[in-house]
Amino acid sequence: MANIKSQIKRNRQNEKRRQRNRAVRSEIITRTRNAEAAAQYGDGEETADATRLAIKRIDKAASKGVLHPNTAARKKSRLMQRLTRLQAE
Repeated sequence: MANIKSQIKRNRQNEKRRQRNRAVRSEIITRTRNAEAAAQYGDGEETADATRLAIKRIDKAASKGVLHPNTAARKKSRLMQRLTRLQAE
């Protein structure tokens, strides 16, 4: 455990950020799963809404610094590839 006041504060800040980032990443995974499920079982409009939400969350995470911009682009690209493949089936 840190003895220095500034380090104690820094540890508190880091923990808050870690929890927030973890929640954002978890939401991205959930939104992606929802979009894939909608593409597999739902109609076109439902799929479009779920996809739009997933991409919005990925972009927001990248803009806030939770995800690297290249990681966000890769996630969006892979999501669109999966959705295209699911809709083709």
